[in-house]
Amino acid sequence: MDLLVTIDQNYLQPLETMLTSLHDNDPAPYHLWVLHQQLTAAQVATLTTTTQQWGWQCTAIRVPADRFTTPKTTKRYPQEMYFRLLCGDLLPATVKKVLYLDPDTLVLRPLSALWRKPLHEHLFAAAAHTGLTTIATDINRLRLNQDHAYYNSGVLVINVALARQVITQEALNAALIRYERQLLLPDQDLLNLLYGQQTLRLNEMHWNYDARKYLGYLTRSRGRYDLQWVLAHTRVLHFCGQAKPWLPGHDTRFTALYLLYQRKAQILFNH
Repeated sequence: MDLLVTIDQNYLQPLETMLTSLHDNDPAPYHLWVLHQQLTAAQVATLTTTTQQWGWQCTAIRVPADRFTTPKTTKRYPQEMYFRLLCGDLLPATVKKVLYLDPDTLVLRPLSALWRKPLHEHLFAAAAHTGLTTIATDINRLRLNQDHAYYNSGVLVINVALARQVITQEALNAALIRYERQLLLPDQDLLNLLYGQQTLRLNEMHWNYDARKYLGYLTRSRGRYDLQWVLAHTRVLHFCGQAKPWLPGHDTRFTALYLLYQRKAQILFNH
């Protein structure tokens, strides 16, 4: 299975934690593709050496700084976030499909079922967060003038072969210029604005569980989606939002789980 990550140096250690959780909970061999602009040779070597010990392949591709010419970026949303949309141009032609995972996720169960999900004519498969986020979803749909769900871009299956035909840097640049005032989460907004109609909806409880929303999920399910259910059924746990479990002060039901994987990653990656 081909796994794509796009990172800057600020998210290197969270990436290592995510990869450790994936290795622990999914026995499949992966080819890890790392799109970046600023990782050092030593950092790439550490990623490569550790994942090769797991039986994986690792390929890091440095993207030229001027590759994406008019991005809307902030400290929180760096240029690297656009690389998932442009992966058709950035990855070798032999890559036809990839799983994309944000570094702020934990993998709790195997991802083979997600990999096997037929995309057919869809560009992406993604989940839309519901419940307490439904109001935000409705606002996002109105803001972007869309009639489909507002998809989260943190967990994706990408039809790379089709993306090479459909997604162009020129189209992204034009949308960035035209809709700049409306874009709050630029890459995610662009995915929804331009390609939401070509996105296959995934079950959020299984594939992109928003770790902030435990009580909401529990209440809406009348107690079914408790902690034991999550650990038994959820495949990808996503620490959405600004509060991250590796930062001081984070304290949710899933913080301790994250810190356990973080500590294991620190040992595996020699930190």
